Amino acid sequence: MLNIEIETIWRFHKDGSPQTAVVMLGILNEIRQTGKLTSAAAHARLSYRHVWNLIEQWSDFFGVPLVERQRGKGTTLTPFGERLVWAGQRLEARLGLQLENLAQELATEIKPFLHQQPSVIRVHASHGFAVSKLRELFDRVPGIGVDLRYVSNQNSLVSLAQGACDLSGVHLPRGELRARNIATLTEWLDPREDRVISFVTREMGLMVRRGNPLNINSLNDLVERKARFVNRDHDSGTRLLFDQLLDLSKIKPSRINDAQQMEFTHAAVAAYVASDMADACFGVEAAARQFGLDFIRLLTEDYFFVGRRSFLETEPMQRIIEIMKGDEFHDAVATLPGYVATNAGHVSTVKEFLEQVATPQEQPAPSEKPAKKRAARKTAAKA
Repeated sequence: MLNIEIETIWRFHKDGSPQTAVVMLGILNEIRQTGKLTSAAAHARLSYRHVWNLIEQWSDFFGVPLVERQRGKGTTLTPFGERLVWAGQRLEARLGLQLENLAQELATEIKPFLHQQPSVIRVHASHGFAVSKLRELFDRVPGIGVDLRYVSNQNSLVSLAQGACDLSGVHLPRGELRARNIATLTEWLDPREDRVISFVTREMGLMVRRGNPLNINSLNDLVERKARFVNRDHDSGTRLLFDQLLDLSKIKPSRINDAQQMEFTHAAVAAYVASDMADACFGVEAAARQFGLDFIRLLTEDYFFVGRRSFLETEPMQRIIEIMKGDEFHDAVATLPGYVATNAGHVSTVKEFLEQVATPQEQPAPSEKPAKKRAARKTAAKA
């Protein structure tokens, strides 16, 4: 399947001058990570001399050096070079999700005009680091394409119910909040036709600046310390979870300082805090570690996929399940802080799944009622 990548270009202009500079932040980031210009050149697939000439051109344009070389210490970025890389990482955190969705929409639009049309698995999933790792492995499977769209937790189940996707990626908190979330979940599950595929668990909590200068260790501390907070968007499952945690702690959202400031991904809120524009945010541990933040764990979530029984029996989907069960996927997840591949690829019925995740007092009895609600919603959607 044709894969499309949409990338941003950093083109700088000066007023009254035709001179421009197109800065390749990947080169600077590679220098930052390795301290070697040779590594940056190899990563960009350019010669050492060409990369060095580019850096000199950028430095001349800005009038400020971007890198410095010290004998015995290799090549390092100057404070200005560091700031450029940091700005790029923050932009990627904010726009990466939207660009991925746009690229997938474009691929879907042009696919009918191509001669080679592999089997395509449509996946609507709540955003997560492990989903991205799985997507990387999907793309290596010949003859199978993946149409991955990042949507909110509930919207992914709505898509499945309306036949708009083949797999729905959903996350469910453990602990006191599990009961109410299971109740919402079962409204969209058909116990007879749906199957649940186990995937990963992930740690959720507060992300704060390195060293935790405000000594934030709980939701109440956010209020007491008047911490500047950056929130997730209203439609995200993580935002819903955070609001539920506030309700559980009897904290009104209005008491959270700057809680109306919003970003659209785990990485974006983490980048916001790391850039000192906020003191705290809520999300996955992997995002905190990516941006060098401290993490205060609040709960664990189960992330899983839901699909129709008939689809899971198809050959393409069986190959995908094999990937989930494979060592390569487990090794990839092991690199993500706070993530664990938990029985990944195991398929269970809705009844079996609910028995596994719910305590006796939380466990809803599967019935035809959710299926009837689902049928009613499908009818309404077609109207």
